[in-house]
Amino acid sequence: MSYGDPQWRSWVLDDEAARPHFKRALEHGINFFDTADMYSVGASEEVTGRALGDMASRHDYVLASKVHYPVHDGPNRSGLSRKHILEGCDESLKRLGVDFIDLYQIHRWDPASPVAEVAEALDSLVRAGKVRYLGASSMAAWQFSRALHVAGENGWHQFVSMQNHYNLVYREEEREMIPLCMDQGVGVIPWSPLARGFLTGSRSRDGEQRTTRSRSDDFADAMYFEESDFKVLDAVLEVSKERGIKAAQVAFAWLLSVPGITAPIIGATKVDYIDDAVAALDVKLSEEEISRLEAPYTPHAILGHDQPTVRPK
Repeated sequence: MSYGDPQWRSWVLDDEAARPHFKRALEHGINFFDTADMYSVGASEEVTGRALGDMASRHDYVLASKVHYPVHDGPNRSGLSRKHILEGCDESLKRLGVDFIDLYQIHRWDPASPVAEVAEALDSLVRAGKVRYLGASSMAAWQFSRALHVAGENGWHQFVSMQNHYNLVYREEEREMIPLCMDQGVGVIPWSPLARGFLTGSRSRDGEQRTTRSRSDDFADAMYFEESDFKVLDAVLEVSKERGIKAAQVAFAWLLSVPGITAPIIGATKVDYIDDAVAALDVKLSEEEISRLEAPYTPHAILGHDQPTVRPK
């Protein structure tokens, strides 16, 4: 989501500014790249497709995208109807400049579309060779369980991944979704592992916003910044100071210590942020440190299942 068209979000990097990020990721051995049709209203897929097309062999990386939110205006241009899924995939393939998408994910649950219609449409994309694997993103565990059941009951291709909202200040996924995924053998690839930068110290209790993104992220304003969140941040900053490492590395290392987590979906607006994420692989937190990081958490309302779409004005 960090790459595409700055008109969509002020902190998004354009094609030229994004390319060094892809280069650095590949140098580190990162081989999984996640985007969505609605990011920068299609431009993110174009930037991603061009960069990877120039820098890597198509079969050496895993390319993921998503469908649900509108890229165009019109009554049939959003949701998970068979019409929109099939057309959305074809459009994504064109923007990405590829013949197939490795992991095609439903960006959110669509209560207006029958589960069987959604599952069958996705299955048809795999059978047509346009998609290799299927994934899903934030929804209730009962909804995901139902989708898994319907696909299995009909012999259709199953979801292999869940991209859910999960980090040190939002842990409601531990109640049902992560245990469900572990039971069903589904990979968990959380989005917003740094709480949209909050866990790096980008905001203060007195309202100071220290980065371009924190000053222009209305979605984050609606999800975080309760007093208990700042207490978690305090613990992260304490551990990072004691360790002599960056707060982001502590937050990533905690996430990687959680059973069932495959890998976080990271977003970087500076090349150094990619280095920080990779460095977290070598950080092994002690049980005492994990306890300190987790202790201040308080239950939250469900957040992130209905992410708003912001179109350019």
